[in-house]
Amino acid sequence: MAQTNLNIRMDEKLKKDFDMLCEDIGMSMTTAICIFAKKAVSEQRIPFEVTANNNDPFYSAVNMERLAKSAEQMEHTGGTIHNIEVNRND
Repeated sequence: MAQTNLNIRMDEKLKKDFDMLCEDIGMSMTTAICIFAKKAVSEQRIPFEVTANNNDPFYSAVNMERLAKSAEQMEHTGGTIHNIEVNRND
């Protein structure tokens, strides 16, 4: 099978960390990228879950629970007004 080159750009630290990971598991970065490409093509999808940034406080478990309760309350009562406490450092 004929070979071709793939050029990509990535953050320097990410490249260094990825290279170290690949080295630790005994493969090159090229092999790891080829494994990813073969898996993606065979499954016709990205072979792992892609999600929103888990560090975003909007997606925290506490906020998601509050939003779910609010949505449930809206469905049952037709709406409600929430009192929101604002902390100001004046």
